[in-house]
Amino acid sequence: MPGPYVIRGSVSLPEAELTWRFSRSSGPGGQHVNTSDSQVELRFDLAKTEALPEVWKARALERLAPKLVDGVISVRASEHRSQWRNRETAAVRLAALLAEATAPPPKPRRATRIPRGINERRLRQKKQRSETKRGRSGRDW
Repeated sequence: MPGPYVIRGSVSLPEAELTWRFSRSSGPGGQHVNTSDSQVELRFDLAKTEALPEVWKARALERLAPKLVDGVISVRASEHRSQWRNRETAAVRLAALLAEATAPPPKPRRATRIPRGINERRLRQKKQRSETKRGRSGRDW
């Protein structure tokens, strides 16, 4: 497996806290498909980890609550025939999921007023368009 999977900044997934499980995949395969364990399940204990700052951990626990089972997040990968590539896919997917879950909330939108001139111009154009369409009807013949 290539180096640490960076979540954001200098924070990365610690290899010691990742739990790997392998099983037979239902995806594509060749003659050895019934004997190779190519599906990968990667588990990360989010509730007990020391790798994430406390603020990030609380944010992730709150946002990922529906996906957690006893504070553990689980990611599966079985797209590839190779266990190695499925391991990489699962680790990248987990890092992306944690990066999204720990991201700071967006800044609140500041409400702005529409300038009166713009509103009047819009209404004037609507009235002009209405007159143009009314002139097309054949009522006055």
